[in-house]
Amino acid sequence: MAQHHDPPGQLAPHIPADVYRQAEREGRPIIVIVQTTSRAARPARAVLVPLGIGLAAAIGVAGTIATILALFEFAIHTATLIATTAGPIGIGGLTFKLTRPKQ
Repeated sequence: MAQHHDPPGQLAPHIPADVYRQAEREGRPIIVIVQTTSRAARPARAVLVPLGIGLAAAIGVAGTIATILALFEFAIHTATLIATTAGPIGIGGLTFKLTRPKQ
């Protein structure tokens, strides 16, 4: 009976056992080629596109907030100007002073 030899170590799981044993019987060498490919770095586009979109969104949000604050400031200055020029406002016998008197 033939003596059974397993492949040394784990050569390559894709080599069929019968091919290995036949090559072993006939004395042919088994050449296993292992391709080692280094992982390529991510292309710059994969990083720059999301970064550009994020920066554009951040600048847009900052611009929107700055515009809203400028409008609020304008509205407050307008209300203050109207209140100082109008003087006291009377409604149904009640008189309201919208600003403090100047001293």
